[in-house]
Amino acid sequence: MEGTVFAPALEGIKHVKSEEGVMLTKPFLDVCKHILPVIEKFGAAMALVKSDIGGNITRLENKYLSNPTKYTNLYSMVQEEVEAKTAKGSSSCTNGLLWLTRAMDFLVELFRNLLDHGDWAMSQACSDSYSKTLKKFHGWLASSSFTVAMKLAPDRKKFMDVICGTGDINSDIGQFCTTFSPLLEENHKFLASVGMDGLKAS
Repeated sequence: MEGTVFAPALEGIKHVKSEEGVMLTKPFLDVCKHILPVIEKFGAAMALVKSDIGGNITRLENKYLSNPTKYTNLYSMVQEEVEAKTAKGSSSCTNGLLWLTRAMDFLVELFRNLLDHGDWAMSQACSDSYSKTLKKFHGWLASSSFTVAMKLAPDRKKFMDVICGTGDINSDIGQFCTTFSPLLEENHKFLASVGMDGLKAS
């Protein structure tokens, strides 16, 4: 494999926005998809996160594929649902985008922890990023299953060895966090502007 596990995502991030600065549906979902192989390397600890992310990508992708021209812009699906008053439904694309963005926040925070805290065990890096991102939106059940899963986090050194491929993993992780965070931030701002950013897990 050329470069690190992050190489495809880093390449993809360059294409997420149109020349006019609009967030594009397919490129954004593709970047999220490119992160799935990284999550796979966590094994059982991230099985929940992976299926959650995968499910939300599929939901948004199916909507996009139903009319690629109409849904080129990522936020067009949400606007449509907000107008139809279906945005708050648990199976809405709005909900899908919200939870996909939150799960990505968690991962960015986790990768950042791995860079900034060389002495932390993987489970500590996971728990810290969880408490900063997803925890406040999770009910007791989701939160406890997450806490249990984090205990299965792989050995940090083994994990880093697996994901580094032939590239500079620290540089790629840093670049991923720096370039992807603003896109996630923009999603939150947009979702907040339509009153959808504070939804909690049922």
